[in-house]
Amino acid sequence: MAHLILVRHGQSEWNLEKRFTGWVDVDLTGQGKLEACKAGEYIKEIKIDINHFYSSFQLRAINTLKFIQDTLRDKREPVRAWQLNERHYGALTGLNKDEMKEKLGEDKIHAFRRSWDIKPDPLSRNNPYHPLNIEVYKGIPKENIPDSESLKDTYERVMKFYIDEIQEKLKNEQNILISAHGNSIRALCKFLFKLDNQKITLLEIPTGNPLLISLDSKQNIKECSYLDQNRAKDLLVF
Repeated sequence: MAHLILVRHGQSEWNLEKRFTGWVDVDLTGQGKLEACKAGEYIKEIKIDINHFYSSFQLRAINTLKFIQDTLRDKREPVRAWQLNERHYGALTGLNKDEMKEKLGEDKIHAFRRSWDIKPDPLSRNNPYHPLNIEVYKGIPKENIPDSESLKDTYERVMKFYIDEIQEKLKNEQNILISAHGNSIRALCKFLFKLDNQKITLLEIPTGNPLLISLDSKQNIKECSYLDQNRAKDLLVF
């Protein structure tokens, strides 16, 4: 049996401000740091030896993983992968979600946020929030940096990385922890739980609540649960 633990980063500064964040590199709030520490405590309680740690390139996921590893007293260097980044929200990046609902309508914003293959207009490459203008992404080939993404686009980059770098480790019964984002984790859940394009629109991922997935050698899910049951939502896949 292999174990895969998926953790959406703790509350970020722009989560609190209800802004579309995407690839902008913002840090955790005080509450987000507390959520990350609690996530570490829940993971510590299950006493699973984690073989590999992964995070996205983004500070909120990196620091969530740091708090978790500090709690576990594990000093191994994690792998950071831009492929695990949050979905790029294009021209919506940095804007307030409530204000955009009033401007564009709730249905349109819901489609941008939850649909499978609809994406916002591209973000101008001159915009300071564009990944091309953010220092942490300078080492990523420009052809891999998006101007906007749908969940489908996010799924394709996340799954390529998962299949190339992670899946074989799970088949060999190694335990993996991934600290990432709402949409990159939704992409993984679509694959793992075999969700169709309609069901994935209903899936919500809570911040800072580790999702423990146990898989057999054929990658079939045998068990899954959120470790903080008090914050676990009644999700479609469970």
